[in-house]
Amino acid sequence: MLSRKRNEPTSSSSRHAETSLISQGTIIRGDIRFTGTLHVEGRIEGSVLGEGPNAVFTLSEHGQVQGEVRVPHAMINGHVHGDIYASERLELAAQARVVGDVRYSSLEMAAGAQVNGRIAHQGEEHVHRELPAPEVRNEAATA
Repeated sequence: MLSRKRNEPTSSSSRHAETSLISQGTIIRGDIRFTGTLHVEGRIEGSVLGEGPNAVFTLSEHGQVQGEVRVPHAMINGHVHGDIYASERLELAAQARVVGDVRYSSLEMAAGAQVNGRIAHQGEEHVHRELPAPEVRNEAATA
């Protein structure tokens, strides 16, 4: 019975297998697609795409992304020069600096975080709403 438990992967070891790290001093040129968790302390020059509903992208205070970020969950504490699309949850920590538009479903923004662009909620029921055109009255002709 003890030997069987040793052969089975534990939840913590399976979690580590799903986490990728781009360490400080590393530069990636090109788009990145990932599942699980991607933690970036280096620099990415390209788009970041999280595949699957549980994909998590974390950008440390030393990390940089020069490109678009499209993920379900994101925790940003570094620099992003591009648009961010977080379909589930976006956390902008105190050192976050974003130059680009931000779209989110749920947002947490710490004091000190900066966004130079538009911030917009994108719910599942995202509907473009317009006011009806005003009625034109021709009162001068009747007077």
